[in-house]
Parts: sequence; C-alpha cells; structure tokens
Amino acid sequence: MSTGDFLLLQARVAGDPAIEEERQCFAREAGVPLFCIDLHDLLNGPPSAREWMRYRALFFGGSGDFYISLANLPHQEQTLSFLRAVVAEGKPLFASCYGFQALVQALGGRVVHDPPSREVGTYTIRLSPEGRRDPLLGELPESFPAQLGRKDRATVLPRGVVSLASSKRIPFQALHVPGRPIWGTQFHPELGKEDMLIRLRRYLDAYVGTDPDKRRQVLDAFRDTPDLKGTLKRFLDLVL
Repeated sequence: MSTGDFLLLQARVAGDPAIEEERQCFAREAGVPLFCIDLHDLLNGPPSAREWMRYRALFFGGSGDFYISLANLPHQEQTLSFLRAVVAEGKPLFASCYGFQALVQALGGRVVHDPPSREVGTYTIRLSPEGRRDPLLGELPESFPAQLGRKDRATVLPRGVVSLASSKRIPFQALHVPGRPIWGTQFHPELGKEDMLIRLRRYLDAYVGTDPDKRRQVLDAFRDTPDLKGTLKRFLDLVL
C-alpha cells in the first residue's frame, strides 16, 4: 500500500540499483523524508487516475535503457496520454531528463535520437530571458553547471510552453507549462557530482563506449553543481 505524499515515476528495468538511488536523490533534494516518496514502475503502464490524483505532487526522473525517440518503453503511448491528463488537471509535476523528453512528446513537441550531440557530464546551462523571470529557475544564476546524461534531445517544444534554458549544444534544456505547476529540465537537478558518477559508471558502455581514454576523460570532467541545490525544494514550496 502506498503511504507517501509524492509519486516518483520511473522507467527502469527490474533490479536496476538506480531505482532506489533515484528515490533517495529526489527525497534529499526536495527536502522530504524518504518514506514520503512512493515509486511507480512505468514498465507496467502509467498509474490510474485514482492513484495519481491522490498525491500532492509528481516527479518523473531519468532512464538508463529507454528512449522516447525510439518508443521502446512498454506502454509509451499510454504514458504520454497520462502526462496530458496530468497537465490538463494541473497536478504539480517536475520532470527531469527522460521525464522532460516524455513531457515534450506528450504535449506535441518533437524528440529525436541524436548521439552525436550527446551531453554526458557536467555542462553549462544558460537561462533564457523567460528563464530569468521564471518563479522556479529564476532563482538561479544566469548560467550554471548541471549534470546531464542524454542522447535524445528535443528539437521542437510544444506550442504554448515556455523555453527556460539552453546549453551550447542544444537549444532546449528546460520548460514551464504556463498557468500550470509543471516544470521540466533536460538536466538533473536531483543529482550531484557523486550521484552522477555512480549512475554513469553503470551505463558507460552505452553512453561513452569502451575506449579507456575516452571513458576516463568523461569521468574526470564532472564538476560540482552547487547552484542547483534546493531547486526541488523550491519547486515544492511553489506548488504546495
């Protein structure tokens, strides 16, 4: 039986250690006890309306094995339909990485598979003018380091959403749905440097390849991301 105030949506294969690690990271960065966050496995399909409506807010994190562009998550279309219902209802939602891409696709944007543009490591994010005025991300410096691990990217944002940030490699790194307590970021505000290093070491072959020099170069390039501390707590303060 679920007992928490918040629901974390996950697209991860059974036995992936990141299942529980991700829960711990979201709880830590949101400033809530671990028992306040329940998990939902999207490989079994999205939660029912009766289930998700009872939570105070939803989180949607990353994925080690699934890509929105490749539509290889079981029940992906049902999950996208569920996200549209969340937006229509105005249920508070924060989506990062895979969750950001799912939100983009669900609302009519476009996500493509683009390994040459991949961002794996710590990258500089720059706020747009709208981002600097945003009630959530506007508290950040105009540019700041963030953790990323992606090969998909959004090429078109949904009509009506606000683009909040970009990086040197891609134009769309964050969004807000106007009039709704819903934000998404391609980067990971829930992960610090050590969290990301633990995560990436499991996916090095898929994201970096097997060349030892390249692997060492990627791992050595990670930096701390102190500006993002408190972002998820600020999200809850805003929406609750």
